[in-house]
Amino acid sequence: MARAVSRRRTAIVTIAAWIVALIIFFPILYTIITSFKSETEAIQGFSLIPSGTIESYVAVQSQSNYFKPFMNSVILSIGSTLLALLVSVPAAWSMAFSPTKRTKDILMWMLSTKMMPAVAVLVPIYLIFRDTGLLDSRIGLTVMLTLINLPIVVWMLYTYFREIPGEILEAARMDGASLWGEIVYVLTPMAVPGIASTMLLNIILAWNEAFWTIRLTTTNAAPLTAFIASFSSPQGLFWAKLSAASTLAIAPILIMGWFSQKQLVRGLTFGAVK
Repeated sequence: MARAVSRRRTAIVTIAAWIVALIIFFPILYTIITSFKSETEAIQGFSLIPSGTIESYVAVQSQSNYFKPFMNSVILSIGSTLLALLVSVPAAWSMAFSPTKRTKDILMWMLSTKMMPAVAVLVPIYLIFRDTGLLDSRIGLTVMLTLINLPIVVWMLYTYFREIPGEILEAARMDGASLWGEIVYVLTPMAVPGIASTMLLNIILAWNEAFWTIRLTTTNAAPLTAFIASFSSPQGLFWAKLSAASTLAIAPILIMGWFSQKQLVRGLTFGAVK
């Protein structure tokens, strides 16, 4: 009887998980389906049957060059991730292995910055970028994306480093390891799953950032989020073209997330968010 209950419970949980997954994935699925419709079909109403036309993709590519914003998204997401790791690894190390009485306060202060609405600092940030010549530049956006996601990166690495026994680092010090050698040759190899999952999450967050990328760029550094927004015009919303642009924008990160899901889940559940 216990075994039957266990099987029933497993089946219920599995079905519930599939339902939740389908609900979460449905907007993406419907966007992909709509991208293969004509504009007339897209505005007629809800339908899960695409006509199979690719005229929206042809129109999107003819109206705007996809390759340039794609490369901007790659450079911005990877660049901001590497820069965030360069800052956050030593910061997380110091907080995890050399904490002070203010460490928790600093961590909470860093996390509290994510609670502030981005629009509250739009004007000063815009003026700073304008006066320093960083508007519509990859360098400026890379720094901005780094600062946006830095609290999350530090928190994830900190909680992961806390799972590593401090005795290992003490043994490295006794063997004559310097501070830099301790971080690079001892701590980093042991924290590969956590660092990898943090990198993947940061790339996804930077890739999907729309508020700052749209307002701080025009053409030169515009990523795929700005590429999508360009298809919303005063003449109206063209749903099929918007769906095609959105599909082209999410396809790379969706594929990367699919192939790296095991690494991401392993890192997130192996100390990062315990």
